[in-house]
Order: sequence, then C-alpha cells, then structure tokens
Amino acid sequence: MNPVDPAGIDTPIGYVDLERVRANAQRVADYAAQHGIAWRPHIKTHKSLEVARIQLEAGARGLTVATLREAEVMATLTNDLLLAYPPVGDAKLERLVRLPMSLDLKVALDSSDVLESVAAASAAADRVIGILVEQDVGLGRVGVQSSAEVVRLASLASSLDGVEFAGLMFYPGHIRVQEDEQTEALALVFEQLTDTYAALESAGFTAGIVSGGSTPTLWQSHAFPGLTEIRSGSCIFFDREGLALGVASHDDLAYTVLATVVSTAVPGHAVVDSGSKALAKESRGDGGFGVLFDHPGVLLESLSEEHGVLDLSQTDWRPVIGERVRIVPNHVCVSVNLQEALLAKDRDAHSMLTLEGRGRGPWTG
Repeated sequence: MNPVDPAGIDTPIGYVDLERVRANAQRVADYAAQHGIAWRPHIKTHKSLEVARIQLEAGARGLTVATLREAEVMATLTNDLLLAYPPVGDAKLERLVRLPMSLDLKVALDSSDVLESVAAASAAADRVIGILVEQDVGLGRVGVQSSAEVVRLASLASSLDGVEFAGLMFYPGHIRVQEDEQTEALALVFEQLTDTYAALESAGFTAGIVSGGSTPTLWQSHAFPGLTEIRSGSCIFFDREGLALGVASHDDLAYTVLATVVSTAVPGHAVVDSGSKALAKESRGDGGFGVLFDHPGVLLESLSEEHGVLDLSQTDWRPVIGERVRIVPNHVCVSVNLQEALLAKDRDAHSMLTLEGRGRGPWTG
C-alpha cells in the first residue's frame, strides 16, 4: 500500500487502525483455537482483501460472505468459503457455479426451492456444493422453524445431484445484551440445537459443520453445544454496540469515521460533515448514532444526510471549525459499506485501504 498524508485526505472517511485490527484478529483466533472451534469470519464487516488476509494469517479457517461479489473477491485468498445467504435467481446461480472449482464451497439456505435450484446449477456445472440448513433460533428473520424441517432439507440435499448435506447454520442475532444477562436466552438456543442434533441422528444424519455465533455472544461461543465454527465479523473492528455490551473495550476499537467540524453556530452543539451517508442512520445502544472516540461523553445525537449534530452538554470541550474528530459508529458494518475506501493507519504510516468486496456487480480483479 502506498503511503499517504492523512492531512490531505478529505472527510468524511472511514479510518482503520491496522495494529488494533491485528490484535483483534489474533484474540478471536486464539479464543476459538483454545476451545476447539474454528473461526470463519464474516467479511461483510470490512469487504477488504487486506483485512481478510490479516484474519487468515491470525488463524481463521475459511471465510464467510453474504454476496456473490464478496465470494468472487475472497475466493482469491482462500479455498474455503461459506455463502451465508440463499442465492435466488439465475444470475446469482450462474456466478455461484463459476467460482473456482477448487473451492470448498458451502451455501446456507432454508427452503427446498433454493436447494433444488442450487443443486441443478451445481450439477450442470459438474461440481458439488455443501449445504448448511439454516435454522431460526429466535431472531425471526430467516431459517426453518423446527428440527423436522432441518431433517427434511438434509434428506432432500442427500438425494440430489450437485449438492451434499454438510451441516447446520444458525445466528443468535436476537441476543443483544451483556454477557451476564444472556443466560436465559442462550439456554433456549441450546435446547433447540440439542433437539435438532437428536432429530438428525435419528434420521441417520450428522451435522459435520455447525456454524453459529455472533459478536454479542462471541466470548460465550464455547458454551454452544456441538458448535464447530463461529462467524463473528464485526469483532475485527468493533463499534459502539460492542462497547455497550461489554464484548469490547475502548482499546479494541479499530474503526472510526474521521470527520471535520463545519459549524458551531448553535449553542451547545457542533456539526460535523459526517451524516447518514457516512455513518448510516441506525440507532442502537443508548440513543444517538455514535460517540466521539477522543471524547466518549460527546454523543452524536442526530443525523441528516450530510450533517452530524454533536451534543456538547456533557463536556467542557469546545470544538472549533476545521477541527477533525473521530466518530465511533453504532454499527460498524453499514458504515464501512458507505465508504469508497478507508484511510488506514499502521503505526506511524498511513495508506488507503481498498474495499474490493463492496458493490454488487461481478468482480474481475
């Protein structure tokens, strides 16, 4: 990466501390290894080959993607990919089966419609794709609703050319509380998983892969029965939600949005040039849309498209026009996706970080 002078980079822009990225990657990989679990990070958080390379070098085993663009990019780094999103439509299926034949490719899905279409496309391409059946464990977004449905799709996958049943996928995304408040919700997930394993075993199936976890439950991953891998993604950067839930400390924050103060005309407030088009208007945690990295008591209380309004009522700090600040977003993944590139700091050097996986169109390298 070619060095750049950060003073010459316009704002707003995502700002990444690569030393912290490496430390976060190593911590998660070490935790997973300690408990005999694989870490297959979801790269939707960063969409970057450089960051994915850091994760793999730290000990990640394979990668998780959500889009075909991400799959095309990350297939240049690893031969082990999970597409954790059902590919619907001929265009997506054509791109899916054009991925390198050497790739150990797995797809998560929750319907016979998608399973049959993936199988047909895969068989026509003379390849075999592993199938993870996704089960809903409480979020209510996607996933089959019972262990019987898991068995039904496992049976169907085993009967079709072009695919094979590889295991189970789940996402406990409804659990967004601190660790000491997770016990009851986790117990319900554990019960569902245990029932599903028993149903699969009764039908003669084994879930070779059980892919689960989330960043809010990251440090409890070892407690999930039968879990073989975790897909936690935002733990590479962390965000305000991670701080609020106690899964990260301020020293773990590796991503902020660099912004410039553009107005101090309204008493008790300051306005920065980072609005919803740089941060995303996603409210999580204790209200507002972020906090300042160097002034954690300063809340980004409201956003419009190009304006971010800082509440100065809880601080003696008084910014001046032209001053640069760093904003910790509520949710890092959506903020990164709004950036054309990231400004990366590695010790005392700065460079631009490309987001190769960003966008929807085919990636040609």
